[in-house]
Amino acid sequence: MEWINLIIGFFVANALGYGGGPASIPLMYREIVTNHAWTTPVEFSNILALGNALPGPIATKIAAFVGYDVGGWIGLIAALTATIVPSAIALILLLKVLQKHRQSPVVKGMTLLVQPVIAIMMLLLTWQMAESSVESIGIIQSLIIAAVAFWAMQFRKIHPAIVIVIAFAYGGLVIPHLNVL
Repeated sequence: MEWINLIIGFFVANALGYGGGPASIPLMYREIVTNHAWTTPVEFSNILALGNALPGPIATKIAAFVGYDVGGWIGLIAALTATIVPSAIALILLLKVLQKHRQSPVVKGMTLLVQPVIAIMMLLLTWQMAESSVESIGIIQSLIIAAVAFWAMQFRKIHPAIVIVIAFAYGGLVIPHLNVL
């Protein structure tokens, strides 16, 4: 019966997640980690990092991973369906409305007002992920990894997916050995 919770959790997160991935990630975090405890904050960070390194929408990759982990193939199908259906329905309905009222100042204003809310949600998610990183590997190593990632993307112009894969490999190969010492 856990697949029913998967449907409800992912449906809620994705029905309220305006704008796709960036908006739905904090909502998915709340459903996956806080409400249902399907993963830990550290595991969610790893799922998010791996999902960002792979092509395609992030919400469907998170849903597929968590759904399979919680309920096998039935859980995967339930979580993916609950992730895709709200977006598909909203897209069809909103496109009809927007086509009709695309020049309306109300529609333009609504779109502009949602952006700060998404920014705040992303900031809170970043804070939560930083806290879990500091808890698991310490503040010094977290800051060094963040600084190196920033330098690689900003100054060396290395694609973010490559930086994520390198950080993922570092976390899997080096960090377990450091924690043993």
